[in-house]
Amino acid sequence: MLVAGRSNRPFAEEVARQMGVSLAEVEIYNFSDGEIFAKYVENIRGKDLFIIQPTFPPADNLMELLILIDAAKRASAYRVTAVIPYFGYARQDRKDQPRVPITAKLTADLISTAGVDRLLTMDLHSAQIQGFFNVPLDHLYSSPVLTEYWKTKLSSGAVVVSPDVGGVKLARAYAKRLNADFAIIDKRRPRANDVEIMNIIGEVEGRDILLIDDMIDTAGTLTQAASALKNNGARHIYAACTHPILSGSAIEKVMASPIETITVTDTIPLRHTCEKIEVISVTHVFAEAIARIHKAESISVLFN
Repeated sequence: MLVAGRSNRPFAEEVARQMGVSLAEVEIYNFSDGEIFAKYVENIRGKDLFIIQPTFPPADNLMELLILIDAAKRASAYRVTAVIPYFGYARQDRKDQPRVPITAKLTADLISTAGVDRLLTMDLHSAQIQGFFNVPLDHLYSSPVLTEYWKTKLSSGAVVVSPDVGGVKLARAYAKRLNADFAIIDKRRPRANDVEIMNIIGEVEGRDILLIDDMIDTAGTLTQAASALKNNGARHIYAACTHPILSGSAIEKVMASPIETITVTDTIPLRHTCEKIEVISVTHVFAEAIARIHKAESISVLFN
């Protein structure tokens, strides 16, 4: 049985359509003071329930997921799986300075305490977040879908580039799938208030470039990397990411950058349209994963 929260209902509807089922009816609304109310309209006792709800900001999306999980457990659902296409707060996964929280762990604890039995998500910002949960977590990847698209678009001799050192593993995986060369952009600031220096490790002159990242938030890192690549003689510059957060002035930065096309997935609904951004759906990946989890089958075939 599939249920959708309100954060990305079109995504959930498409997953249900591909599975040949209808979304179960659930009543969700806000009281006048902003608090969230949720009620399952139909009987879910003994059901294998999948709640589809990405947890991008605002925090109401996370709170709504917690309420839906709690309501399902109290209604005696047999198993509750939280399907979280985009897992919010994933970037706060460690203490990188004094007196700060590990909010990714706190979020995992909240979801676990609500009573979830299993999780299904895609392209966590940090893979170690899987260890924050004491229940099974299935981690999907968008790379098979995105690389299939770019195989026919990139010219021979293209280079896959990581815009920062933290994304090296992800970009290397794309380069392997695309049989392309690989480069890294190393950013460093010699002293406080100095201009950031971007060193390109790899050959990019006269080559087509595919920048890879798991998400685009303000688009600052991505567009700065694109400018550095263009200044070093790159020919055509493209980008691909899984989660298009695109906050603040991200769209304006993308439009002003030398990036020609960015492919993103539909894990997060686009807040604004942009002629440079093309959305590629991963709903079929989630539909297949949900079906396999329900039937207790392996989902590792989806990684290929």
